[in-house]
Amino acid sequence: MNLKKKHYILAINPGSTSTKFAVYENERCVLNKTLRHSVEELSVYADIIEQFGYRKGMIIDALVEAGIEIDKIRHIIGRGGLTYPLESGVYQVDQQMLEHARQGIYGKHASNLGPIIADYIASQIPGARAYIADPVVTDELDPLARITGHPKFEKRSIFHALNQKATARLHARKTGTHYEDLRLIVVHLGGGISVGAHLNGRVVDVNNALDGDGPFSPERSGGLPVGQLIDLCFSGRYSKDEIYRMVVGEGGYVAYLGTNNALDVRKRADDGDRPAQFIEEALTYQVAKCIGEMAAVLSGQVDAILLTGGMAYSDLLVGKIKQRVAFIAPIFVYPGEDELEALAMNALMVARGELACRKYNPRM
Repeated sequence: MNLKKKHYILAINPGSTSTKFAVYENERCVLNKTLRHSVEELSVYADIIEQFGYRKGMIIDALVEAGIEIDKIRHIIGRGGLTYPLESGVYQVDQQMLEHARQGIYGKHASNLGPIIADYIASQIPGARAYIADPVVTDELDPLARITGHPKFEKRSIFHALNQKATARLHARKTGTHYEDLRLIVVHLGGGISVGAHLNGRVVDVNNALDGDGPFSPERSGGLPVGQLIDLCFSGRYSKDEIYRMVVGEGGYVAYLGTNNALDVRKRADDGDRPAQFIEEALTYQVAKCIGEMAAVLSGQVDAILLTGGMAYSDLLVGKIKQRVAFIAPIFVYPGEDELEALAMNALMVARGELACRKYNPRM
């Protein structure tokens, strides 16, 4: 293995409200950008897959504007989307994965664009390869966690696996411990919110952060009263797509306050907007409740609670969560996301031959 050989890596993370990407020369980040997308900008597209050209074009334009020599890039790694469940690891993008991402086998989310954009850019560069790592459908659930209450339904593992795993491993490094030895609750606070119970290196329980489980978020409804939802579905007033958008994309802050921007809600709350103050408080209340649930999963033996994601930059929001759950375990805040670095380092290990690249072989 030649550690001095230069490997140029492009990491891409499409999120519900942003497209983040970074260029690495081995371990060194040479460019890191976040492209923001408002509800109005995205509303012109019928579905997420139609956003491909818009987001791909913005990435390429930004690379050119930054003076990046695109032809030097040989490894393009995207955030994994809602394909079928997979074990944790790095996977090379293939046609079956692309088809499953376009179909949205487990749902429609911006992360489905990760392998699609990575594959397109790789196809434009001779010798380049496209990958994903620790996709949102990473599945390590305990068998008990899959039981829902009716055999026709099974809990699905859909969450911010890449950032939760990266944050947990970062915490282990900073505290001189090993991720595989820890009992953690990791909370991703972003456009979607996921709260996971990490037991000895595996996420044994986590809310489905996409389509109707756990806390509401800036644009997702979280868990809704089932009876009322059934009535709404059969009321004849809404189509299936309209109901789905209430749950994903137009729930949470969007439904209550008309925005998916947590910073706007925070500013409105600071300016005395009572509805903004109340709904923000409700979000922290629901997050704290879910942390309590995961503490029960870990039998109350929790080494630490880790708060991460974009909203973890808000001291006030974090403080409100801490007030309710500090009795459970020590709380550590790692604001933002390590997802781009985590993607790039996974690709670098593959490039150096330190990590095997898996073939997409989903558990259907």
